Amino acid sequence: MNVDMRERRFLQTFAKLADTLVADYDVVDLLQMLVDSCRDLLGATAAGILLADETGELEVVASTSESSRLVEMMQLGAEAGPCIESYYTGQPVIVADIGASPAEWSRFRDSAIEQGFAAVYALPLRLREQTIGTLNLFQNRAGVMDDDELTAARAFADVATIGILHERSLRESNVIQAQLQNALNSRILIEQAKGVIAHQHSVSVDDAFAVLRGYARTHRRGIAELAADIVDRRISI
Repeated sequence: MNVDMRERRFLQTFAKLADTLVADYDVVDLLQMLVDSCRDLLGATAAGILLADETGELEVVASTSESSRLVEMMQLGAEAGPCIESYYTGQPVIVADIGASPAEWSRFRDSAIEQGFAAVYALPLRLREQTIGTLNLFQNRAGVMDDDELTAARAFADVATIGILHERSLRESNVIQAQLQNALNSRILIEQAKGVIAHQHSVSVDDAFAVLRGYARTHRRGIAELAADIVDRRISI
């Protein structure tokens, strides 16, 4: 692939990723697109993404091949290897020759070599001080990427980080919006129940709320739940 064609494909890929981020997207689809792009554009034999779950355990969420998945899963079991190292340190870990890996990575080294890999790049998915996982690129030949490819790989890692955190923030905002809407709906029911009680007992709205709250406490019921029963005429107090 000549330089002009590669640059054009990089631009097309980032444009596609940007378009994905502003639309209603599935984060797993986004990450799969990223690892496929790393394989196709950066000369990686395989690529995969590890994400930390709520307990901090790393799990494979996207992979271009079963061989890279096996290596990553092995790393998780052994709790040793460049991907784990990158996650804990928040720094890139480049192993130009897997055969020369340190002794404590022996299980990773043996499994990677068995799968036909000779080099690996582990790049943290990091925003400021928060590391949420790693982007891992495997090559079937020893050596290092050129500077442009490494810069692009880091850009892909940044896109993955932004996509994941954006999806999480949307999910959390949806939860907050749902909670707010539930609170608003409950408030409406309570106001309606106060009106019913005020009419039935010929008392003020403030006194009606005192009656409602007192009944709820005495019978250990939620005010909103009780209000709904009163409004729907399932109970009279």
